[in-house]
Amino acid sequence: MSKLRVFVVDDHQLFRSGVRHELVGAGSIEVAGEAGDVDSAVREIRLLAPDVVLVDVHMPDGGGPEVIRQVRSTHPDIVFLALSVSDAPADVLSAIRAGARGYVTKTISTAELVEALQLVAGGDAVFSPRLAGFVLDAFAATPEVPLHFDPEMDQLTAREREVLRLIARGYAYKEAARELFISVKTVETHVSAVLRKLQLSNRYQLTRWAQERRLA
Repeated sequence: MSKLRVFVVDDHQLFRSGVRHELVGAGSIEVAGEAGDVDSAVREIRLLAPDVVLVDVHMPDGGGPEVIRQVRSTHPDIVFLALSVSDAPADVLSAIRAGARGYVTKTISTAELVEALQLVAGGDAVFSPRLAGFVLDAFAATPEVPLHFDPEMDQLTAREREVLRLIARGYAYKEAARELFISVKTVETHVSAVLRKLQLSNRYQLTRWAQERRLA
């Protein structure tokens, strides 16, 4: 029986190495390749045509959803499973709308991850248990337009949404930077971009906007 060919996309090399080790150790998975940014991921996935792409949601330049959109525009048969530390509804919907067949969080065990990869490769949709109900509710709420999403939120990148949630929860810029493993300057840049895109003037308005959407 041939092994399932999986491509791993994550901007943290240490995490990619860990995932590769765990998947290879499972015996039924072949790691066909890996990438740490959107451009190289799209290029290598198109070249290698793996069975499943395990893709991190939060990366620069549009993150996982951008990888999915670009690859599916030329290779619609390649299957994607989104992987993230986040279980926020905005991130789940963003990945699904881009074309992911499932969404799991990084708390998943190796055995569960292998099973999830095999399931999506076989045509099933897979979600971490606490996310499944939310996804079903999203479909039920807008049956005529599956997974309809707030157009304002949709213009934000995955990283901008992540920064937005932390700031709205009361994190100082330094704390948010430490949480996301980025610089304070980068946090400031993301906040400025969010304020500009949402046409908000200050952190108070940003926090209220996020709370209204249950992001904080």
